[in-house]
Amino acid sequence: MIHDPTKKTPQAPINTGIDPQATAREVLGNHNMRGKITIVTGGYSGIGLETTRALAEAGATVIVPAHNIEKAKVALAGFPNLEFDTLDLMDQESIDGFARRFLASGRPLNILINNAAIMGDPLTRDARGNESHFSVNHLGHFQLTARLWPALKKARGARVVALSSYSHHGGGIAFDDPNFEHREYIKWRAYGQSKTATALFAVALDKRGKAHKIRAFAVHPGFIPDTNLGHDLPTTERMPPTVRDEKGQIISNLDGMLFKTVEQGAATTIWCATSEQLNGMGGIYCENLNIAEAVPADRTKGPGVWPWAIDPELAERLWALSEKLTGVKFTD
Repeated sequence: MIHDPTKKTPQAPINTGIDPQATAREVLGNHNMRGKITIVTGGYSGIGLETTRALAEAGATVIVPAHNIEKAKVALAGFPNLEFDTLDLMDQESIDGFARRFLASGRPLNILINNAAIMGDPLTRDARGNESHFSVNHLGHFQLTARLWPALKKARGARVVALSSYSHHGGGIAFDDPNFEHREYIKWRAYGQSKTATALFAVALDKRGKAHKIRAFAVHPGFIPDTNLGHDLPTTERMPPTVRDEKGQIISNLDGMLFKTVEQGAATTIWCATSEQLNGMGGIYCENLNIAEAVPADRTKGPGVWPWAIDPELAERLWALSEKLTGVKFTD
């Protein structure tokens, strides 16, 4: 049973004064990020690349883990303040190896942005038998965050940003069969479930991080036709070609939500990672450069966050499942 989340979560929009179509670099403005250590998974493509660009140009040291380091270096050629390392979020040993190497540097981790994702893939499984969307988009980041926990605590004021999606509105976690072992595999259901998991992860992570001054946020970046997420999808399943007005803004009215450029799509991530407006907050789902409105379960479309993506009891249930499926627990 899902209880009314508005009575148990801090989901309430605030007066940010920021244009919801602002870009990542506009959000940062003159913010000086020198001395800040950041990791951005998937930081060499799509909104991840723009997230990396904004942070690096503001002076942060950005570590970009990649399955293919050479591809990442080509994509980010000319960007300042970057480091690269190997990471495969479907490979348990790769995750642990990346984390060990970072921890060995002795540095704190000020910002962790769990941005990497897959979307619309056919049924595949990792070595542990977990469905690929659940594995990459949630479980891999769950394990990565757990392994980097000592560095996050060392920062004495870290933030973790988890990339969710509007697709969470399609439903919650199928706790009795999260890996599609006993039900028909539907790729969009698998993707939506993984993004609900991402949002719930931020809720449960923030609960555990408060005592260590670690705050967690889930982000819906917006509808972004120009990102290459889902580039292998059939043409009929992709977003329609973009149409822009005379100012270059993308024109849209999909479920009442704005289409965004890639630069605009990275903005809410950057806001959650750096804004003083969010000091003392956490465990919230954000969109359009604001805290999203909690909407009722029977709403069928529009902006906001549905109850199964922010319910603390479901977040704890997912946390226990994630520990079981990964064999990983967070240290105190």
